[in-house]
Amino acid sequence: MPLYLVEATLPEIAAETVKAELTQLAEAASQQQAVLIEAQVAPSDRKIFVIVEAASESVAQATVQPSPWAIAAIKQVRLIGQDPRTNPDRKTEANYLVEWDLPAGLTMETYLQRKAEKTPLYAQVPEVQFERTYVCEDLSKCLCFYDGPDEAAVRRAREVVGAPIDRLAAIETIS
Repeated sequence: MPLYLVEATLPEIAAETVKAELTQLAEAASQQQAVLIEAQVAPSDRKIFVIVEAASESVAQATVQPSPWAIAAIKQVRLIGQDPRTNPDRKTEANYLVEWDLPAGLTMETYLQRKAEKTPLYAQVPEVQFERTYVCEDLSKCLCFYDGPDEAAVRRAREVVGAPIDRLAAIETIS
């Protein structure tokens, strides 16, 4: 089944409240034959990034309808890197999110080729671990998740692979 990114703003970021809302979302997903894969919160700007496995965008939309969140976008995405479905221990390792607004005219083939060529360069910044990327199928942006000691290290890792940063935030996994 396809994966969908649900990007939203939270009315509040209290961990207990967000956990309760995610429990309701997981139940709603189950009723729609969908699955909540992961949820990451950027407390600095009260944003939540949820990945839902669903048969269609309308099913993903129905899954998040019960939430009090201000939904900014629901987009089909492609996963590159550690799959939290097959490697659930890794999903809690990400502590930084880089958003990159992809340039117009970029094709998925070109993006994937560049990603494959550049990913080995992360070894030059061993203190940062690239975890996974969700690239929007419409190529509007990608969300790259990292495990790193600090923001400066994540910036160095992005520089090594020659990838821009449009937004960078510390994140917390909510499960």
